[in-house]
Amino acid sequence: MIALISVSDKRGVKELALELAGLGFDIYSTGGTQRYLLETGLPVHSISSLTQFPEILDGRVKTLHPLVHAGILARRDLPQHMEELRRSEIPTIDLVCVNLYPFPEVASRPEVSLQEALENIDIGGPTLLRAAAKNFPWVIVLVDPNDYEQVLQMLREGEVPQEVRRRLAAKAFQHVANYDALIARYLWGEERFPPQLSLPLTKAYDLRYGENPHQKAALYRLDVLGQGGGIAWARQLHGKELSYNNIMDADAAWQVVNDFKEPTVAIIKHANPCGLASHVDLAEAFRLAFEGDPISAFGGIVATNR
Repeated sequence: MIALISVSDKRGVKELALELAGLGFDIYSTGGTQRYLLETGLPVHSISSLTQFPEILDGRVKTLHPLVHAGILARRDLPQHMEELRRSEIPTIDLVCVNLYPFPEVASRPEVSLQEALENIDIGGPTLLRAAAKNFPWVIVLVDPNDYEQVLQMLREGEVPQEVRRRLAAKAFQHVANYDALIARYLWGEERFPPQLSLPLTKAYDLRYGENPHQKAALYRLDVLGQGGGIAWARQLHGKELSYNNIMDADAAWQVVNDFKEPTVAIIKHANPCGLASHVDLAEAFRLAFEGDPISAFGGIVATNR
């Protein structure tokens, strides 16, 4: 069995490689990841030893090779596929662990040049992920370090079930889609209304319930180049899980107070303003806002711009 590991985010990857080796996998890797994994003492093979072709163009071309992608994409249930591999002496690749160059982090830096941003667009990584995810019935694809331990435990027990493989494949395709959407947004620059627009959304957390108590809901926030803002990016410090209505009211209250330069307090309940007041003394602003409708304010959201 062969595992191909090439990661930018190296959290947990040494432990993953050690466990995979113990389970009988041969580890192949690229450039910096190989050097990092060699620190474990494992015999980590370079991808060039598989392809018999060196990395070229300053590492722009490493894994884009038929010997790599045939080993990933071959259907194990088709004799003609397996016969083609045998004739060409191509081994199957059974696990692909890849995460991508940190384009969002690099492109969000104010001083970044176009050339530096372009150099941090991953090409081989998304191609590996898409190939492995397409062939998920036979290839395990890992893009999230949080999935390593679950997959290792299943491998220790004998097999990764098809439903888990499918979920991992979906996560890989979604990861690549969000990555590409951020690249497109960067390259569009000041173009406000491009002919096509993909919105990369990442789940922030589950909500206590939806618009009504019997409904399920979750909050997703828009991936951005740089630091996000607003309620979706706020950190909850105390209390029980928020509901859909809590989020909507908090967002409405936040939007209202941000329209004012003076110290301002807004109180929102079920999307309706119960009170709004501005005063140099924020405590007095709250008192005035509360007096607007003290009964409806119960259980509402209070926002201030100071």
